Amino acid sequence: MNEMIASLISSQSVLGVFVLFAIFFYIGLFTLGGGLVGITLMQQVLVTRLHLISEDMFYSMVAISESTPGPIGINMATYLGTELYGVAGGLITTIGQVSPSIITIILVARFFSKVQDKPLVKAAFSGLRPATSGIVAVAAANVFRLALLRPERFMMTKSVLDFFDFQSIFFYVIGLIILFKAKIHPIFMVVLGAAFGILFL
Repeated sequence: MNEMIASLISSQSVLGVFVLFAIFFYIGLFTLGGGLVGITLMQQVLVTRLHLISEDMFYSMVAISESTPGPIGINMATYLGTELYGVAGGLITTIGQVSPSIITIILVARFFSKVQDKPLVKAAFSGLRPATSGIVAVAAANVFRLALLRPERFMMTKSVLDFFDFQSIFFYVIGLIILFKAKIHPIFMVVLGAAFGILFL
């Protein structure tokens, strides 16, 4: 089934467009807790299940989407759609990603004030908070692993020193110190990170 879906999307047919829209509608529908949750779902669907893009390319897209203005989940959807289908694909995936939120907000605005004090609703939100925190933590851990660790090299050499990307870890620590001690705007850290990657990685 996964191979058939991937083949439909790769064919860039009309049906492939609808499949792509449906995938991002699904991702948008279950993105509860912010854009990083959407990134986890995108990674599971597009990289792990469908193999439409490589993991390395996916997390490069995450870095770019995080560095650009706007919500990261929508940036990722637009980026991925453009990568797969051009500008039209970016539009399709963006609409698919935001449609569930728009529908949900309209429904919530209409009915939430009437049910917000119900015990069942309060219980549901109590369960959602830790669940979404865990999903966000998974996304953050995946980005951390790809940016700072080198498990593939470790598997080849079996040397613990090869498990860590010391250049990236060094810049990560320096970046944190600069960000929190100097209180500079995060955009300058983004620029510094890009310059560091060009010069040293």
